[in-house]
Amino acid sequence: MPADTVAGRLKPSKTVISVDAMGSDRGPAAVVAGLVISAAELPDAFFILHGDEAALAPLLARAPTLAGRVDLRHAERVVTMDDKPSHVMRHGQGTSMFSAIDSVKNGEATVAVSCGNTGALMAVSMLRLRKLPGVNRPAIACSWPSRNPSGFNVMLDVGADIKAEAADLLQFAAMGASYARNSLNLTRPRVGLLNVGTEEHKGRAELHEAYGQIAAAASAGGFDFIGFVEGSDIPSDRVDVIVTDGFTGNVALKTGEGTAKLVSTFLREALTSTIFAKLGALLAMNALRRLQAQADPRRANGGVFLGLNGTVVKSHGSADATGVAAALRLAHQLSRADLANRIAARVASTGLAGQDAAGIGAEAKHSE
Repeated sequence: MPADTVAGRLKPSKTVISVDAMGSDRGPAAVVAGLVISAAELPDAFFILHGDEAALAPLLARAPTLAGRVDLRHAERVVTMDDKPSHVMRHGQGTSMFSAIDSVKNGEATVAVSCGNTGALMAVSMLRLRKLPGVNRPAIACSWPSRNPSGFNVMLDVGADIKAEAADLLQFAAMGASYARNSLNLTRPRVGLLNVGTEEHKGRAELHEAYGQIAAAASAGGFDFIGFVEGSDIPSDRVDVIVTDGFTGNVALKTGEGTAKLVSTFLREALTSTIFAKLGALLAMNALRRLQAQADPRRANGGVFLGLNGTVVKSHGSADATGVAAALRLAHQLSRADLANRIAARVASTGLAGQDAAGIGAEAKHSE
């Protein structure tokens, strides 16, 4: 255990991040390489690294900058991408994923990072950390490139659960606003509810119910509710937080990722198709590099599990060292902001206001 932890309690000057080293598609070398980048960027960060000691010890030995910054915890087993969440919940003891989450549960670390199986990670996180008081369904929040000054919007849920009732969408609004406030440094985030159009008469009944509850709770939740938004608004500067159910959010996320890859492929083919195209690309090299940096998905690597008694960051399984470092940077930022406790307070205050709105709506319907 690092010298700056005493009886499982962390000194405020240090941030301890628990890392699952074995879940990456690229193997533990990519995770350790990400640690090297993060150690240089985050001088107050320490890491508890969970995984196969035989594989990790040589990698750490070749990274002298990590000396004294990493506590290696041996875990014999690994959760694979093919493992079912229900199986991992019952038989996951001894895996690097279980061990990484337990370090947060035991108070040794304030946040966990894993590149592993998303469904299994959510299942293990819920089992070991439990939901925050008053939270019905945890959500996964992602950062989406946008026209806003921060360069990103927040969208949730993107896959923790495929359905959401009005009360769940209200909680997503509160959690998403708190996350945006602490990750994007927004004083008063603008929250929108994803629908098939912005007109008030469109959409399912639960969306209309959620609309009233979120609008009534905006003041208590410390955000501005701008009403319904549609798919074209997700990357716009009209909104900061997009609220939706996990099925819709996950489809939108995967569609966006696929479209970005397609456009990148088309652009590469067009710029290398002829000698004149190659010459034009050479002349526009600086602009193309700026575009590449701005659209680089590694900058936004890291979906965050919200609504749990602890913070968990899910890195892309295919993330390289730069992507892993981005997830660790986000984990460090959220840990320093004490995100879980802030979300708990926002959910409590927003929930009361939303319940009042729901009660008034029910009374009005009953009197009709």
